[in-house]
Amino acid sequence: MKSRILSLILVFILVFSMTAFADETAAAPAKTIAIIHTNDVHSRVLEDSSGIGYAKVAALASDILSQSGTEPILVDAGDALHGQTIATLERGESIIKIMNTVGYDVMTPGNHDFNYGQDRLLELVGKAEFKIISANITKPDGAALLEGYTIIERNGAKIAFFGLSTPETSYKTNPKNVAGLTFADPVKAAENMVSVLRDKADVIVAVSHLGLDEASEITSRLVAEKVEGIDLIIDGHSHTVLNEPLKVNDTLIVQTGEYLKNVGTVQIELDENNKVTGIKAGLVTKEQSAGITAREDVVKAIDDYTEAQKSILSEVILKNEIEFDGERANVRTGPTNLSCLITSAMVDATGADLAITNGGGIRASIKAGEVTRGDIITVLPFGNYIVTKKMKGSDIKAALEHGLSQYPNANGAFPQVAHVEYLFDEKKPAGERVTHVWIKGVKLDPEKEYVVATNDFMAVGGDGYPFADLPLLNEYQALDEALIEFVTKNPELIRYKEYTIQKGDALWKIARKTGHYWLELVKINDLENPDLIYAGDTLLIPAW
Repeated sequence: MKSRILSLILVFILVFSMTAFADETAAAPAKTIAIIHTNDVHSRVLEDSSGIGYAKVAALASDILSQSGTEPILVDAGDALHGQTIATLERGESIIKIMNTVGYDVMTPGNHDFNYGQDRLLELVGKAEFKIISANITKPDGAALLEGYTIIERNGAKIAFFGLSTPETSYKTNPKNVAGLTFADPVKAAENMVSVLRDKADVIVAVSHLGLDEASEITSRLVAEKVEGIDLIIDGHSHTVLNEPLKVNDTLIVQTGEYLKNVGTVQIELDENNKVTGIKAGLVTKEQSAGITAREDVVKAIDDYTEAQKSILSEVILKNEIEFDGERANVRTGPTNLSCLITSAMVDATGADLAITNGGGIRASIKAGEVTRGDIITVLPFGNYIVTKKMKGSDIKAALEHGLSQYPNANGAFPQVAHVEYLFDEKKPAGERVTHVWIKGVKLDPEKEYVVATNDFMAVGGDGYPFADLPLLNEYQALDEALIEFVTKNPELIRYKEYTIQKGDALWKIARKTGHYWLELVKINDLENPDLIYAGDTLLIPAW
């Protein structure tokens, strides 16, 4: 009971004492409309140490309803359907159904909501009990991919929501996912929507997956600057935390950040003629949500999916002859057969010139024998996805220097690479250790531009890598998905082949010739004395 009371008090403080943008001379509002909004959840459905979780989002909505007598409108500004195992195993359907239970009303798709392909997104639209809208996406025949807007009535007022999806979607998901689609100018789309909706609704709200990143050509700020008549923009994409709303001309912009670390609340005030007299907005933080009691039906929905997915995670996806080494001490100090497999999968998925990932992102080995989907996720548990960036040769060398700066100490930033060979001198000072670099066997050109596949964590500076300011080219699937796809279509890579020992061979020569470490061959072949090998005998050599 105590926590419930705290919850109600908290909601009252947050909804009715938020940062206000209102006409201070106006009379008390005749009515109010409450909105709860989220963005860039990336399937973080559960409450954890940093995120609020969907069950408390639902509880917040229920508390506002019980307190005010007015049902709030739940809105999501995109990138909800991909990112974690609970989403990817069912290609987004689990998230849609959880959002149904929460009670969402409106969503605009973000770039990552296309990660399963446009056809799958349309299937998910059909399963949603809420509207998924965007006004600036067209198919090859010029028809709209989705409905452009929806109108919701509350307290006798009509609130129009229209969607805007970032044109960056064309390269911030795999291009095959959006083949044939056109992401039109959001400014022009917004102008058209306002023209259409002006006489249909009392309040006009843009649900925008455009963001506020200055590196983006078109942002929600630009839309607000260029288009009159939008009362509110509920924004996403840039993962920006707006502790206070951003006011641009007569438009208020709100955004919560990412991963349900905050939940946004908006109160729209109207007079007796349904004219907007003020808008108040704020954030419910993780710390503040401690007083909210999670709604049990949402908790159960999430638990049901988690339980049901145990059978999916136990699905055997391959039978592996080779043990792939992902032990912490090894992947943080040198390359292993597993790290090479992962980075090669990254190149295969993207067509990049090379790949680099952090050893600390590899969390387990892959055993010989039957390997399940869950085993792969255990290896790559963070839900990181692959991105490509354009880098000069000098940038690549700087990245290698950074990754090797702590060697020989175990370091999560240790660079695991594909299509890259390098020599370094650990006795030299950090930053001056790398002496030679080759890309696909060709000496690195410091001024040449290369396409580099990495992960989204490193792309924004994770583990200290100097990647944040380098141009982003594209975004692809999750690392675990890419690895599964790679080994599934290349089963020969997880097998052994036989090598017949030749006269004059030494184990170290065989290891160098086949691209392996001599100690690895000792272990595989159970050699008591690696110096005693005989011409005509056979050794098992990993095909990979």
